Amino acid sequence: MDFEHNAKTRDLLGRVEAFMEEYVYPAEPELLAQLNTATEFGTPQLIRDLQAKARSQGLWNLFYRHGPHGLSNVEFAPLCEAMSRVYWSQAVFNSMAPDTGNIETLEAFGTQEQKARWMVPLLEGEITSAFAMTEPDVASSDATNIRLSIRREGDEFVVNGRKWWTSGVSDPECELLIVLGRDADADQSQTHGKHTMLLVPRDTPGITVVRSLSVFGYNEWPHGHGEVLFEDVRVPADAVVLGAGRGFEVAQGRLGPGRIHYGMRCIGLAERALELMCRRTLERETFGAPIATRTVTLERIAEARIMIDQTRLLVLNAAHLLDTVGVKGARKEVAMIKVAAPNMACQVIDWAIQAHGGAGLSADTPLAYYYSRARLMRIGDGPDEVHRNSIGKLELNRYRTKD
Repeated sequence: MDFEHNAKTRDLLGRVEAFMEEYVYPAEPELLAQLNTATEFGTPQLIRDLQAKARSQGLWNLFYRHGPHGLSNVEFAPLCEAMSRVYWSQAVFNSMAPDTGNIETLEAFGTQEQKARWMVPLLEGEITSAFAMTEPDVASSDATNIRLSIRREGDEFVVNGRKWWTSGVSDPECELLIVLGRDADADQSQTHGKHTMLLVPRDTPGITVVRSLSVFGYNEWPHGHGEVLFEDVRVPADAVVLGAGRGFEVAQGRLGPGRIHYGMRCIGLAERALELMCRRTLERETFGAPIATRTVTLERIAEARIMIDQTRLLVLNAAHLLDTVGVKGARKEVAMIKVAAPNMACQVIDWAIQAHGGAGLSADTPLAYYYSRARLMRIGDGPDEVHRNSIGKLELNRYRTKD
């Protein structure tokens, strides 16, 4: 692949970076303070103001391949990295998970009516959404374990069960839950044909947000993760995505681009952490010399640079394959970045925390929060172990004797 950015990407990247410098970085201290003190979820006015600026500059929905810019995965990847150097700034550009994945799901599998009702307001930033897959009572790393019941009754589906780590559900602006459950009417002897995905309005009777879940003590403001109870929740038959029993097909279809976003978000966090580490070690002294002159510091800075650049190339390669051969052809490479990127970010951020000493553990820098995000990514969207198993099997298949 050609690693040089094309003219369109260079233009947009320059505009995103300029926006970050002028508006986002100056706003970070105030947003970081709100992150640590907020008692309610929801998009703050400061982010709304920045969203209006980003939209007026044409920096809106850059992830959306069918938007005015029409960016490929390779073209969007560096933009995602730039806007991820401050984690919440993805929301400024309307490129925040889980809305991005939900929009892509609706684009790929939704009917025209479903797109008009849900995808359009999501693209406009008028509502937010949540994705409900993980469950507390089963090992959800094996998604075939999902037990939430979806049963057909006449022209309705009836939903019963419990979900957690439902990202975005605590946001008062959340109006849509995309829910994966086991289809009670399907052949239960099947492995991947017995689950169904539904579009469930957040205000449907029978939905209860039991609690919000913190990550390393952070409440995941402004959108939150929640535990959700579904009790005889009824939705019309046209709420099904693609068709009954095709939930895994839909789930697999949304994974490719989303993992490119995951990878570049990790790289953005790691680049910011490395920058903060370099600045900190240059300005602080120990035992009569700048920390930056210590061999251990130089080694960590060098290793961080190597790891970040290696991971970026790995992600760009996966993005290139997604663009050229599709999700199926890029399975191994997509799984590889899901393992490599958050592990790299965890290590680089950890070194940055160490270089900051006590300040790195506090709310005075974003590093502790960034670490919580990177560590979450090693479990969210599938744990490392599952992806490593997939990579290993795909690699072994290259050497199996063909009958």
